[in-house]
Amino acid sequence: MNSIWTEKYRPMKLDEVYGQERIIERLKAYAEQGNIPHLLFAGPAGTGKTTSALALSKELYGDNWKHNFFELNASDERGIEVIRKKIKEYARTTTLSVEGFKVIFLDEADSLTSEAQAALRRTMEKYSSNCRFILSCNYSSKIIDPIQSRCAVFRFRYISKEGVTDWINHIAEGEELTITEDAINLLVQISEGDLRKATNLLQISASTTDSIDEEVVRQSANIAKPGDIEKMINTAMEGDFMESRGQLYDLFVDYGLSGNDIIRQIHKSIYNIPMDNERKMKLVDRIGEAEFRMVQGSNERIQLEALLAHISKDFAKR
Repeated sequence: MNSIWTEKYRPMKLDEVYGQERIIERLKAYAEQGNIPHLLFAGPAGTGKTTSALALSKELYGDNWKHNFFELNASDERGIEVIRKKIKEYARTTTLSVEGFKVIFLDEADSLTSEAQAALRRTMEKYSSNCRFILSCNYSSKIIDPIQSRCAVFRFRYISKEGVTDWINHIAEGEELTITEDAINLLVQISEGDLRKATNLLQISASTTDSIDEEVVRQSANIAKPGDIEKMINTAMEGDFMESRGQLYDLFVDYGLSGNDIIRQIHKSIYNIPMDNERKMKLVDRIGEAEFRMVQGSNERIQLEALLAHISKDFAKR
């Protein structure tokens, strides 16, 4: 427990990267050739973008990879100055490696301003002979077209349920943990294809016990039991707004949940509640409106109470 498991179990080689077989096959071909174009890794968090960039560099440069790899997070410094100073200064220096080029890994590149991206495009063109860029982003639509056209684009997907399960078992075996099937299923459900999230939650769960069951995971993740959420919704659908409001407050107090936590669980739970499709669509629309208002800064308890009032008034079972 003295190390962070996301780093302890981070794959060191391309062959060890989980769930992105097609992408890894092409990256391995680049490594074997000893040459890469500019690359753009796009996709959700926790799907292996940073890990793949690191593993590719290690296979290209071997033990000297740190001398030829420069990592920068664009969400920390997103303006044009970081391009003009840090990136341009590193890109213009030559390397003694046999490959003849260095790698700049720019994480969260979609956080860069438009001006910074325009400056980055010029830097990519000018110093491509001795420097290659690997850009990582969650949303490729936020990367300007001139940059995308200069990169080989790789789109990372969420890790499959089977892949997340294999990863959890891999860590459990390495840490000598006993974990139940229900606990694994809950971890898979909560992580939603994000291996980093699954790893962090597993480490939190293992901080107090080596025998992990569903309840340990639930307490570690601070999520309510699906039955409690469904009970609250059903109470509202029976027209008893005050009782459902009391159950909502119990979720806040007993589980320490935020409004966003509760609204996400409500969204998942309504699909298990018998209801015709038209009413379910209207309810999803109302949930989306409440979630949007909370993101914009509205009081989360008021918005959730308003949602329950709406259900009690317009969705009461008849």
